[in-house]
Amino acid sequence: MSRTTKMNRLTMVLVASIFATMLFTACNDEKKSETAATTTVERTTTTSTEYNMDASDIQKIVNAGVLNVGCKADVPKFGSQNTATGEFEGMEIDIAYNVAAKLFGVSPEEAKEKGLVNFTAVTAATRGELLNNGSIDMVAATFTIKPARLENWNFSTPYFTDHVGLMVKTSEGFKSAADLDGAIIGIADGATTGDAIADYLKENNIDAKVTFHSFATYPDISAALSSGNVDVFSVDRSILAGYNDDTTEILPDSFGPQDYGIATRLTDTDFTNLVNATVVEMLDNGSIDKLLTQYGIE
Repeated sequence: MSRTTKMNRLTMVLVASIFATMLFTACNDEKKSETAATTTVERTTTTSTEYNMDASDIQKIVNAGVLNVGCKADVPKFGSQNTATGEFEGMEIDIAYNVAAKLFGVSPEEAKEKGLVNFTAVTAATRGELLNNGSIDMVAATFTIKPARLENWNFSTPYFTDHVGLMVKTSEGFKSAADLDGAIIGIADGATTGDAIADYLKENNIDAKVTFHSFATYPDISAALSSGNVDVFSVDRSILAGYNDDTTEILPDSFGPQDYGIATRLTDTDFTNLVNATVVEMLDNGSIDKLLTQYGIE
């Protein structure tokens, strides 16, 4: 069974799990920018693929003649900017072109050729605000579906599931999370990585006191690891893979499942459903599997 087939079958389990979490536990202080008053999961987790092309939220984008998308510029395989051409490349970039194709009634290839998508580089710290203030129409940027985030934005069906990982310099001799006592861990601003690590250490009774240093971009964390300013670079494992080289290694610890979804504004109901319809179709027809293979994502 393929990874995406499993993801399809697990989507409703994810929704139920998040709903239960929101009912019976208080949301962690993930980040102030990503918390809000309690609302229902049904309002913000999208399983519908029904939409009206004449709806105002869709027509606003169609009339503008371009889909504005927030994406990563520093995550190889998912979203990165080619320094030679200036173009954005990766799995999430291709998903965005598929959304534009459905919006404008063209093929994904035509959407790219005609420049129907305008990409804006975002980080974990900036993507939510840019979506809220209308600078972008959707976010396709390794955006993990979390209870607190579900209070602020709609999310599509997950198109990829990853886990948090730990990357270290090979020369330092770390073998697992059990060796991290006293370590300085580099994480991204606005991410939930620190919470995931703390939970993992606690759940596995690992007595390791660690310190977190936040950075604006992944290249900044990678540079800090190389220079010795941090001992560990931690983010989702597929992202780490894009920065791993012959001087580093990704430890075997894998934890904190991260389901990636496309985020849209709460008020954009029909556009949200159009986005979800695109993702569901790509999952069902094997397009997501092909992209995973094309970009070497495991």
